[in-house]
Amino acid sequence: MKYTPNEIEAKWQKYWKENQTFKTENDYSKPKYYVLDMFPYPSGAGLHVGHPLGYIASDIVARYKRHQGFNVLHPQGYDSFGLPAEQYAIQTGQHPAVTTEVNIARYREQLDKIGFSFDWSREIRTSNPEYYKFTQAIFIKLFESWYNKVSDKAEVISSLVAIFEKEGNGNVVAVCDDNIATFSADEWNAYSEKEKEVVLLKYRMTYLAETEVNWCPALGTVLANDEIVNGVSERGGHAVVRKKMKQWSMRISAYADRLLSGLSEIDWSDSIKESQKNWIGKSVGASIYFNLKDSQEQIEVFTTRPDTVFGVSFVTLAPEHDLVLDITTDTQRSAVEEYIAMTSKRSERERMADVKTISGVFTGAYAVHPFTGESIEIWIGDYVLAGYGTGAVMAVPAGDERDFAFANHFGLEIKNIFDKDISEAAFTDKAGFVLNNSYFLNGLDFKAATEKVIERLQEEGKGKGKTNFRLRDAVFSRQRYWGEPFPVYYVDGMPKMIDAAHLPIVLPEVEKYLPTEEGYPPLGNAKVWAWDTVNNKVVENSNIDDVAVFPLELNTMPGWAGSSWYWLRYMDASNESQMASEEAIGYWESVDLYLGGSEHATGHLLYSRFWNKFLKDMGMVKVEEPFKKLINQGMILGTSAFVYRVDGTNTFVSKGKIGDQKVQPIHVDVSLVNNASELNLEGFKAWRADFENATFVLEDSGSYIVGHEVEKMSKSYFNVVNPDDICNEYGADTLRLYEMFLGPLEQAKPWNTAGISGVFGFLKKLWKLYASDEGVQVIDEEPTAEMYKTLHKTIKKVIDDIEGFSFNTSVSQFMICVNELGQQKCRHRAILEPLAVILAPYVPHIAEELWSLLGKTESVSKQAFPVFEPSYLIESSKEYPVSFNGKMRFKIELAMDLNAEEIEKAVMNDERTIAQLGGKEPKKVIIVPGKIINIVG
Repeated sequence: MKYTPNEIEAKWQKYWKENQTFKTENDYSKPKYYVLDMFPYPSGAGLHVGHPLGYIASDIVARYKRHQGFNVLHPQGYDSFGLPAEQYAIQTGQHPAVTTEVNIARYREQLDKIGFSFDWSREIRTSNPEYYKFTQAIFIKLFESWYNKVSDKAEVISSLVAIFEKEGNGNVVAVCDDNIATFSADEWNAYSEKEKEVVLLKYRMTYLAETEVNWCPALGTVLANDEIVNGVSERGGHAVVRKKMKQWSMRISAYADRLLSGLSEIDWSDSIKESQKNWIGKSVGASIYFNLKDSQEQIEVFTTRPDTVFGVSFVTLAPEHDLVLDITTDTQRSAVEEYIAMTSKRSERERMADVKTISGVFTGAYAVHPFTGESIEIWIGDYVLAGYGTGAVMAVPAGDERDFAFANHFGLEIKNIFDKDISEAAFTDKAGFVLNNSYFLNGLDFKAATEKVIERLQEEGKGKGKTNFRLRDAVFSRQRYWGEPFPVYYVDGMPKMIDAAHLPIVLPEVEKYLPTEEGYPPLGNAKVWAWDTVNNKVVENSNIDDVAVFPLELNTMPGWAGSSWYWLRYMDASNESQMASEEAIGYWESVDLYLGGSEHATGHLLYSRFWNKFLKDMGMVKVEEPFKKLINQGMILGTSAFVYRVDGTNTFVSKGKIGDQKVQPIHVDVSLVNNASELNLEGFKAWRADFENATFVLEDSGSYIVGHEVEKMSKSYFNVVNPDDICNEYGADTLRLYEMFLGPLEQAKPWNTAGISGVFGFLKKLWKLYASDEGVQVIDEEPTAEMYKTLHKTIKKVIDDIEGFSFNTSVSQFMICVNELGQQKCRHRAILEPLAVILAPYVPHIAEELWSLLGKTESVSKQAFPVFEPSYLIESSKEYPVSFNGKMRFKIELAMDLNAEEIEKAVMNDERTIAQLGGKEPKKVIIVPGKIINIVG
């Protein structure tokens, strides 16, 4: 019997599918374990060998936990809305749903081929109306809620209305828009319905507002900050500009403190926690009001250093600040407008990261210092962001590096308020100084001055103490087609929610996936996109009468909408009336182990925590945090290949012949390169039309040698290795084991196909323990102590490694185990049966086949994990080296429990000792039990 992985794996994958081996029931009598992989987007490129790394690790844990008796939820689905399918639709005219379906089929085929134990009966797709009707329902919940800062939770909007009706808003402490006018109960009750809706929109958890957004003209949509890399769109590398648009936003800022404090409750890496802490950016300080000279307007500045208020020599506004164009003088207007246009092309991230470029423009306007009354120039500069604080900075060059550089660059005044030398650099410490030139703050340190100035600001109505967060409300609109429709229609310009009983509001058909000629989003092309409030259904636009039929929202939800709650749907995926039953949510609670990429630190992982906390406030979930433990798997890197084209020619020079020539390195498909780094010249010429007539400068050997570099595995680098190829040649178990063997899960590691043959050889050696050419060779005799020792060493190691997520060292132990059992000529059932079980999480196909060869009829995945017995590792004897005058002459096996006197007696009676002494009495016998025997002659 030979090991034939392709036949074996196809057989067991068919068995698992037909028997629904990994289907999970909501069996509330068993302890639960929920292991989840981050929601994949089904791209047309399919999987490369880097993608399954986290899936293999989570699958090992899921299988292991099943062996331990847990009811394991290990589901899979698809984050199937998104821009790539829409871009493809724009280019080809093919409906995104068709593209998505084709991509999903390809993904599923590849995932099944690797043998994952997913419960496919719970598969979800965000683009399925039966899924996104609950995303729409959550949006409605958010719209119908406000955040009460007193109770520190979201509450239903009707409770806020009740307060307004009884006492107005004077005593309401809420997370809401700034500068809401105070009104009495009588005034509220006298408002029209529209006036009331305008006010409530300023309090709702999701709201419409003019917002500064990242607009990508090429993609025709708004992008989130995490969708922009180096100032361009992550998808396609297109230019992004800042502009104001009316958008739906979510008050994630309401949860800033809870998002911060919750980090202490979860088992995540320090780096991810730190990323979220920095993104949320909690700052304690003060708001200070600077009146505009000769105007009733006021600039509010947030600062963490109110103690330095007397060092202010100018004020800097973000170029996007609302007041900029209003206060700019005629003489400065053209310079200001030109600067605003220039900075609109830079993303917030780019501006934050660029600490070297100094730029700005004087507006021509002046502010008034709140204490001294002196005039202060107002500038704009792109180092100030409209989305952080108030979009205004009181510049203190003496105490801030950027302000210092800005003042020096433009020749502005630098007031020294410290007892320190600031001629070369700003003094930025919060300790080791007292203030000078600071009026009533002179002689005080940071803490005392901060307390005193806040007290004075509040007394004089010129400011107040404040805690601020960098975290901004999240823009929740996208001007594209392939996304969740909003359950929103408009009456007299005001948004109204469609009752949840009428969901889903299904994405309509459109002829074009581009924005309309008038600039409306793609849904503006839909002909059947109006809401009939009498019949509660979507009807043709021609029926709009603004009496009973009204226009629907044209934007769609962003990519993160469906992924912000999907783990809850898996708990009860077939429930048609609820996102999941209360009983199911109470049982599964949250994800015990979550695996995915660290690139989602400030996107998905933050948004999903926000939605989970909101749903808890609404009584829909039981716990604050959705993911107890998070592991970010490292990236598998590809080995890229390069050819070298002589500049301005179609001649390619082999690596060893470049010399002093100016050449351009070009990525080449790694499939055209052999293990000796030799390029297939004919294949290369056929690869791309522009290389058809290429000429080559070869090595003396007659070969063209490419260069190599280890970098991200990417289709654009042509260094992708298809897992299908590995599975076809070596089998999925080899792929699974090799990916775990590459190194620690959380580290990046290069892929080297050459190493796979070693792992494949190990599996063939494992097979030979159980079967020979003649058939199964297992015997029922009692194993030796050494065989038990080898087995239980492995059991202990595998348990420790899986629970510690150190999968690579388990693979090493498997290899040691099989080698030792081979040397011990082990064919013993009592060893080989448990060995098949402990191997099963890693290499499930061969484990199932070996289990079957042992005469078993039930799946190996249903078996209990072997129990580690420490007694098998306790040494009962010790092999002592016996030395004479310090030189080892022979070894003797003695019981471990012998004392020094008993050891000496056994050694002195040994024939080899008698021969060594030759009848002489030793001068001394040195015995250290368990370590040393030395006879001094």
